[in-house]
Amino acid sequence: MSQFASIPIVPPPALPVPPVPVPPPLPASVEFTGDRNGFLHLVARGAGLELVTLGFYRFWLVTDIRRHLWSNTVIDGDAAEYTGRARELLIGFLIALAILVPIYLAYFLVSVEAEHWQALASIPLIAAFFVFGEFAIYRARRYRLTRTVWRGVRFWMDGSGWLYALHASVWMLLTAVTLGLAWPWRAAALERYKMQHSWYGDLQGRFEGSGWEFFKRIWWLYLVTPLALLLFPALPFLYAHYKTVEWRWWVSGIRFGDVTLESKLQSDALQGLYWKTIGWYMLLGTVFATLVGAVAALVGGLGGAAAGAAAGPDALMQNIPLLVVTVIGYMALALALSVVTRLYLTRDLWAKILATTVVTNIAAAANVTGKGELASAVGEGIADGLDVAGF
Repeated sequence: MSQFASIPIVPPPALPVPPVPVPPPLPASVEFTGDRNGFLHLVARGAGLELVTLGFYRFWLVTDIRRHLWSNTVIDGDAAEYTGRARELLIGFLIALAILVPIYLAYFLVSVEAEHWQALASIPLIAAFFVFGEFAIYRARRYRLTRTVWRGVRFWMDGSGWLYALHASVWMLLTAVTLGLAWPWRAAALERYKMQHSWYGDLQGRFEGSGWEFFKRIWWLYLVTPLALLLFPALPFLYAHYKTVEWRWWVSGIRFGDVTLESKLQSDALQGLYWKTIGWYMLLGTVFATLVGAVAALVGGLGGAAAGAAAGPDALMQNIPLLVVTVIGYMALALALSVVTRLYLTRDLWAKILATTVVTNIAAAANVTGKGELASAVGEGIADGLDVAGF
């Protein structure tokens, strides 16, 4: 009995405790809270002031539009903020004019002195303006980022605008040589450059979309677009589909540190916006043409049918009332089209993109340190002067 009593009792080995699964981070909510009627009133009022000020008010209008869009863009319960000012855009545009006007004037003088060389001289001028425009696009983006604040931290951008313009130009040459096939790779390369130089505080951005991924989604457009150019109803459908794919590809490639964006935009999500825009363009154009035609008929009737027939349309266009109606009507038409474009292809498109965007691991942006300096608006002014500003 004593021998059995001396045997130690060994407890059974402990069973391994299975690891507790860590749930994936929940996506942050993204929404747009702006009032559509309020935005329509904003752009309609701005268009009227642009007409009165001969376009001078556009700097204030663009600033108000951005403030409306930024302040109603809510991510994880917090809205963004746009801190840019209209005076900055105005000063940037005036500086851009001081740069661009001498270039235009020099080209005009050269073309007058050597008229037979004008066609060849336009080639380097167009090339120079393309490079200059790409530089302006990069600098305009830098300006807008440094005026964008979320949770008290500023976005900002470094990198070289001229180096970006060089990349864009080389890729454009390659795109032309390949008849457009290199376009998806060009878009991916330029986005990678822009995003790797984009920051949220000390959180660096990057772009993970690839040109091959973009190409796989749009390759069939290369085959059907030449046929669609002959069929008006087909081309807007294809373009709206292309923009949808481009937006989904672009948004889903954006990263800031561990913060990930993904777009759930459906393939037909933008069709209605583009067709509504086209419908309004056609309606407003018809109203303008009808108005000018009615005034021309009235002026011709008052002057006598025989005199009107003898004078012809050239003399009729020299009639002051008709010229006044035509010029004012054309300006009103242009501003009305801008209201339509801003409503459908800026505000409504912005809202659709946000409503279908998912942000994952937003907590990675919680403890960032503010960095970066404000950029000047000269790049935005040059882009505006070259009509490549976009939004």
